[in-house]
Amino acid sequence: MSGAYRQSDEPPILMLDSGVGGLTVLREARVLMPDRRFVYIVDDAGFPYGDWKEDALKARLVALFGRLIEEHRPLACVVACNTASTLALDDLRAAYPEMTFVGTVPAIKPAAERTRSGLVSVLATPGTVERQYTRDLITQWATRCEVRLVGSVKLAALAETYMRQAFVDEEAVRAEILPCFVETEGRRTDIVVLACTHYPFLVNRMRKTAPWPVDWLDPAEAIARRTLSVLPARPERGATERQMDIAVFTAGSPDALTRRLIQGFGLTA
Repeated sequence: MSGAYRQSDEPPILMLDSGVGGLTVLREARVLMPDRRFVYIVDDAGFPYGDWKEDALKARLVALFGRLIEEHRPLACVVACNTASTLALDDLRAAYPEMTFVGTVPAIKPAAERTRSGLVSVLATPGTVERQYTRDLITQWATRCEVRLVGSVKLAALAETYMRQAFVDEEAVRAEILPCFVETEGRRTDIVVLACTHYPFLVNRMRKTAPWPVDWLDPAEAIARRTLSVLPARPERGATERQMDIAVFTAGSPDALTRRLIQGFGLTA
């Protein structure tokens, strides 16, 4: 894995996604915690998570976090990925009980609270859509709503391409989001939950290609606030030079486009 960390540095907050999607969470976390250090893990050797069998991906995540925790000694670990969180969060907490884990789960509760039409769609990867965890959230929080689960095979990869090349096929985006839009008995879908951290990078294209306006619910700020709430109090200390946040790629050194992208987010590989 690329990236470096000195044991003398202040313990960081470790954040992991299969690609660049978790950068949406990192962006919000820095707003709330500008004086904290972050290590952003790109598990590009495992991308896309949606192609993995559940047991194999769960084993990979538990083993990978074990190595990362030993190497970086973080204050907390943020699983900035819905697929990984809904699958492996309980196993991670059981395997590393002394570590604090913050997960990313579909924002179904706030969607149910905000909807006026009662029609909510959850746009996610197929793995998140199929997970019992997601269905349990609907049962717990959204029984008074009609919730449509939409599993997109292509959106995460489209977001990865867009972030690296600044171009995306808008018709491809339109095709992926169109099943989210339901019209029945004079009511229309009014909220779409973005249940993959990659998707907010495409939200402007989604707005442009959507058949009507909706509220696109991005959970990144809520994840950042949750992370802040679980951190230990920081001791008072004098001014120190801020250490550089780093990105670690599980597949080795990134290509030039990806390196430029992460540098734009203030990360060094």
